[in-house]
Amino acid sequence: MDTELARTFLAVVGEGSFFAAGERLHITQSTVSVRIRSLEETLGCRLFVRNKAGAILTPAGHRFQKHARVLLHTLEQARHDVGLAAGFPEAIVIGARIGLWDGFLDQWLSDVRGSMPTLSFRTLIGFEEDLVPALVESRIDFGVMYTPQYRPGLEVEKLFEERLIMVTTEPNSNGEPDADHVLVDWGPEFYARFRAAFPSFAGSALSVSVGWLGLRHLNLYGGSGYFPHRLVKSQIQRQQLFAVSGAPQFNLPAYAVFPHESQRSNIDALIITLREAAANQD
Repeated sequence: MDTELARTFLAVVGEGSFFAAGERLHITQSTVSVRIRSLEETLGCRLFVRNKAGAILTPAGHRFQKHARVLLHTLEQARHDVGLAAGFPEAIVIGARIGLWDGFLDQWLSDVRGSMPTLSFRTLIGFEEDLVPALVESRIDFGVMYTPQYRPGLEVEKLFEERLIMVTTEPNSNGEPDADHVLVDWGPEFYARFRAAFPSFAGSALSVSVGWLGLRHLNLYGGSGYFPHRLVKSQIQRQQLFAVSGAPQFNLPAYAVFPHESQRSNIDALIITLREAAANQD
């Protein structure tokens, strides 16, 4: 299948109309129509219903959507693998949560490139619900995450434990989270333990899915929140933030996830260096 057909299909899905998809792809609306018609003939089904409001996916279009994404990801991976520069006989795609990239995996990657000079790296950011399917579909070779989903064909190894502590911009905080507490989504296990530790917590005015956004809000507007110690220790030392005395701390395990058939020499080397980097962080 011509990948431009799949790319055009996803553009129509994203923009909601053939005209807007054409503007996004810098082609005419008629070209978009021709490509979608060709795709529908190839698949033997109708993908969109067009009306005055734009283009709406049919049930078949909904089912094809995930395959179109996989097709483009596979092409992107193939281009990366076969287009390696001289001196890089191997390549690996690493995906992880942004909270692990921030202040940890980014530094680790710089170090590991020096210890594995013949390996070319490609990095991705996502949540577990995105990373695990990508591992199953071989779009990612190695994942680092907090709450892995166990799937046939994948191996899971515990790497280390993040230490989450409550910090605040108020040095005399009483340790009880209030409406100014930034509730970061560190996963269901953290949330369950947080609720058990603070049963009277009425709720937060701000909840965020990524740690860096919560920390930025804290630095700009004040409040409190739970963050990995490695991420906030320098600000604690500079007294920009204060560790809340007496507040419970929570351990958040991080795991490596990879396919069974992975080349173990590379995987083992990555795991060893990750554990070493984590031991030096906190």
